[in-house]
Amino acid sequence: MAASTHHEDYQLLLRLLKETRQEKAVPQTELAQRLGSTQTFISKVERGERRLDVVELVEIFEALDVSPEVWMKKFLQHRMTAHKKRAVKRKISL
Repeated sequence: MAASTHHEDYQLLLRLLKETRQEKAVPQTELAQRLGSTQTFISKVERGERRLDVVELVEIFEALDVSPEVWMKKFLQHRMTAHKKRAVKRKISL
C-alpha cells in the first residue's frame, strides 16, 4: 500500500494534478484563493510535502472545474502504463 508521498503512484498523481492546473491556466495563488487556502498549501501539495486525502483531492477538482471521474480515469490509465513499463524492465533485467 502506498503510504508515502514518494511512492511512484503518488508522484504520478501529483504530476498529473499539477499538469491539470497548468492546462487550466490557474496559478497556485488563484487555486488557493478558490479553495480558501494559501499558495503555500498548494505548493506543498504539488511538491509532495503535504499528502492529500480524497476529500481535498475532490475539492481541488471542483476548484479547477474538472470532473473527478474523468480525471481519475486518466490517472488510472497512466498508472497502468507505468506499471506495465516497470514489469517489462524487471523481466529484461532478469
